[in-house]
Amino acid sequence: MSIFNTFWQRQKAIRGDVPDVYSYDEMPYPLRVQIVHIATEVLGSREEFLSSYYQGHKNIQQTYGLIVDILRKEFGVFQLPPTPSHHHEDKQKELFDFILIEQDVEKVLSAVELICRLLENAVVQYDYRRDDNSEANAKGAIAEINTRMRAAGLGYEYDGEIIRIDSELVHAEAVKPALELLREKRYAGPEQEFRAAYEHYRKGKNKEAVTEAAKAFESTMKVILAKRGWPHNATDPANKLIAALYKHKLIPDYWQNAMAGLRTLLESAIPTPRNKSSAHGQGVDLTTVPDYIAGYVLHMTAATIVFLVKAEQALS
Repeated sequence: MSIFNTFWQRQKAIRGDVPDVYSYDEMPYPLRVQIVHIATEVLGSREEFLSSYYQGHKNIQQTYGLIVDILRKEFGVFQLPPTPSHHHEDKQKELFDFILIEQDVEKVLSAVELICRLLENAVVQYDYRRDDNSEANAKGAIAEINTRMRAAGLGYEYDGEIIRIDSELVHAEAVKPALELLREKRYAGPEQEFRAAYEHYRKGKNKEAVTEAAKAFESTMKVILAKRGWPHNATDPANKLIAALYKHKLIPDYWQNAMAGLRTLLESAIPTPRNKSSAHGQGVDLTTVPDYIAGYVLHMTAATIVFLVKAEQALS
C-alpha cells in the first residue's frame, strides 16, 4: 500500500485547498473510490481467488458476500441499494456500488469498518494462515484507509472499530494511547465503556457519551485499586476513588505542589459534567449536552486514563 504525493496534491496543499477541519456527515466521492481501490488491491477482484491472501481456495465472492450479508441483515434489506431486487449474484459489485452511492455516511462507514475488521481478524475469523507479506498488506491497507479519510477531512478513523476524531493532535496524544492501554485484559470493562462513549458521541448521543466516559474513568480507577489491593468499595463515587489513589501515593508527593490543580481537574473535569448534564433527572426542561462539551469530556477522560494507568505502571 502506498500514497503518491502527486503534483496535483502538492499544488492543492500550496493553495490551501485541503480541509482544515473535520466533517462527519459528508463523504467525498473520491474518497469512496479510493476505498474501493484499496479493498480491491488487498481482497482482490471478482475474477481472482483469495489463495494469495488465505491458505486455501475461498472464492472472492464469498469474502465480499460475508460483508454484504451482514449489512443486508443489519439494515433490514434484501439487497444493498442501489442493487436491483432481481440482481444479487455479484456481491462485490453490490458492496462497491453501495460504498460509492449510499448517502448515509454512517452506513458507508459500517461497510468500511467490516472491510477493516475482516482484514484485521482474518486469522481468528476464518482460521486460515496468512503469510507475513499478506499480513503486512492488510495492516498497510487499514493504515491507508485511515490516511485517506484524514486527507479528505472525514473525522473518523478505524482503530478496532470506527471512532470519531475531533482534533488530530488530541486523538493522537490522548485517545489512541488510552485505547492501547485499555486493551490489557484487566481493563476490559473500562475499554468497553470508553468505546461505548465514543460510539454514542459519533451518533450524536452526547448525554450517553458523557455518562459512559465517566463510567470508564471510574472503572479505570477501580481496576487500579483492585490490582494494587488498595481498599475501596465497588459503589464508591469518583471523588472517593480519587481520594484513595492520592492516599496510596499513586500521584507522588513531590508532584502535588507543582500540580496543585491536578486534584481539582481529576475530581471535577469528568465527574461534574456527568452529574450536572446526564446522570440525574432533567426536571421540567429537557437538558442537552453540546458537542463541544461532550468532546471535551471524552478528551479529558482519555488523557486522565492515560495518566492514571501510566502512573500505576510506574509504581514499584
